[in-house]
Amino acid sequence: MGRVYNFSAGPAVLPVAVLERARDEMLDYQGSGMSVMEMSHRSKKYLGIIQHAESMLRSLMGISDAYDVLFLQGGATLQFAMAPMNLITDPKGQTADYILTGSWSKKAMKEAKKIFSQIRVAASTEDEGFTRIPTRGELRLNPDAVYAHMTTNNTIYGTEFQYTPDTGKVPLVADMSSNILSRVVDVNRFGLIYAGAQKNLGPSGVTVVIIRKDLEGRNANLPVMLDYKAQVAEQSMLNTPPTYAIYILGMVLDWVRDQGGVAGIEQRNIRQAERVYGVIDASGFYQCPNQKESRSRMNIPFTLSKPELTDTFLAESTKAGLMTLKGHRSVGGMRASLYNAMPDEGVEALVAFMVDFERRYG
Repeated sequence: MGRVYNFSAGPAVLPVAVLERARDEMLDYQGSGMSVMEMSHRSKKYLGIIQHAESMLRSLMGISDAYDVLFLQGGATLQFAMAPMNLITDPKGQTADYILTGSWSKKAMKEAKKIFSQIRVAASTEDEGFTRIPTRGELRLNPDAVYAHMTTNNTIYGTEFQYTPDTGKVPLVADMSSNILSRVVDVNRFGLIYAGAQKNLGPSGVTVVIIRKDLEGRNANLPVMLDYKAQVAEQSMLNTPPTYAIYILGMVLDWVRDQGGVAGIEQRNIRQAERVYGVIDASGFYQCPNQKESRSRMNIPFTLSKPELTDTFLAESTKAGLMTLKGHRSVGGMRASLYNAMPDEGVEALVAFMVDFERRYG
């Protein structure tokens, strides 16, 4: 069986050029006589790999020297707790704001509640089924909050922030797991950014954290592995880091650079998303539940006007090599995830299949 088009929400599609390079270097990385998976993380060869990954991420995202970059483990889920643990100084007297836009922001707030005695919901669209992002005017931010938290893209519901909230002097913390590097962002607007790799950055197993230096070291009583300051001091190597995942991440960053950087990737993402939404909007057969102003470029959920055909759609699309289009179990239907590495050919194959399926069953 040849390569398929993988529309999974994560772990997700990787650039073929990266996979081919990893294949070629599998047994012998740059004359070392060993695989990256075998080499010491303290070796000169590996230090070059992790330093290159950081340098590329800084270059692509415009990360200034006011920020530190970490490559950690535990996914975004660990960051749900690690961020508040590091940022608070008075768990009983301080509070934080959470903007609720989907399942992952709710989970982040649930973890923070274990650490803070007070959590505020600055805005929520849960009563509308998370079918849209709150507008700027709906945000009720506390100027005395320790931080404000947002999830920039919602994989399950298919909504995405099209703006960055203005939180004033309050540090903005963002879970960018599912849209980091997909659009140009001003890192300087954020105090802390974290992102699991398995969408746009690389394989699962590594989590990127970008933290403003003045936010480090606020809490001196943390376990060392959960302390950003301690992790920075050891350059993400308090223990053995996820070496191979970081190696792949660095090559993905090289690939993004070769696509014209984040700006070039963003234009391709806009074009690809418009192709799929165009088929949905031109049809009475397909529906997208979300308001147009809030639609995600990364995750496109859709349903059929004849829901009894959902299993048929999924079976036939799988047979056609269009994989993992089943929607999240909590919402059903279909979901096409168009992360950075999705080739134009995959999008065109999906569009052609959708048009043909409607012709045959609509």
